[in-house]
Amino acid sequence: MTTSSGETMPVITYRQALNDTLRAELTRDENVFLIGEEIGQFEGSYKITAGLLDEFGPTRVRDTPIAEEGFVGAAIGAAMMGLRPVAEIMTINFSLIAMDQIVNHAAKIYGMFGGQTPVPMVIRTPGGGGQQLGATHSQNLEVWYAHVPGLKVVAPSTPADAKGLLTAAIRDDDPVIFLENLSLYNTKGEVPDGEQVTEIGKAAIAKEGTDITVIAYSRASVIAVETARKLEEEGISVEVVDLRSLRPLDRQTVCESVRKTSRAVVLEDDWLSYGVGAEISATVMEGAFDYLDAPVRRVAAAEVPLPYAKPMETAALPDAQDLTKVIREQLEATSFFR
Repeated sequence: MTTSSGETMPVITYRQALNDTLRAELTRDENVFLIGEEIGQFEGSYKITAGLLDEFGPTRVRDTPIAEEGFVGAAIGAAMMGLRPVAEIMTINFSLIAMDQIVNHAAKIYGMFGGQTPVPMVIRTPGGGGQQLGATHSQNLEVWYAHVPGLKVVAPSTPADAKGLLTAAIRDDDPVIFLENLSLYNTKGEVPDGEQVTEIGKAAIAKEGTDITVIAYSRASVIAVETARKLEEEGISVEVVDLRSLRPLDRQTVCESVRKTSRAVVLEDDWLSYGVGAEISATVMEGAFDYLDAPVRRVAAAEVPLPYAKPMETAALPDAQDLTKVIREQLEATSFFR
């Protein structure tokens, strides 16, 4: 792509965007360091930290045992002393071992110490299904952390947002949970050169439309945009709101979009009950109820431990076909206010 200034914008993978950003922040600030399982010599389970040990050495890129509670606790202590650790947990499922450190310490210390001790740290962790990793390695647990005051939770869907939000997260003085869906690592997108800092807590209009709003995040945003573009060929105009941040949540952008289109669908990879979709639905009902021409609908994963068998795993996860069906039903619905 060529920008308005005539410059060509590079196209890179989501994985490369993360790697480039970590390198840039390690170079920029000597207080930034990486810590986690197999991130050094093995270069990370998904190669996000490839080459960084050779460039910055074992003091800045620290391998740890498989002991999430221990190294997350160490990162919290380092952050309290003025460093800016970026901890990699191999999968969000393993973060459960560190739940006490994350929820009772990282999220609480600033408030409980009267604002005297910030905890500027990032926990990077991949999650999501579709990789045949079994039920205990394929979960989307982001809503657990988004529920906790004191944490910030971001979930970029594009390489550009991966760069911008990771930069912002590392520079933020609060603890940030940085979510990476496994299926996104090899996806490609345009990423601006130079420094890019994306505001945490600000949703993006990933595609403009007038007939219906789809609200999504992470992998679901990619599905939503692809579905919207396909439906556009049929004359159906779908607006896609990519949340990008789950805490803080940009309720204003969501409601403004729904007020414009009068219909809303929420797409998420998580289970339906008590999820992000439920929170968004409540937000729309509180902030755009008088504009709705149909009830808010949700499309989510089947409420089962994710099966290992590929056909069953695929059937359990929401896809473009599921979203398209609900969009059509929404557009065909007669206004329940008339």
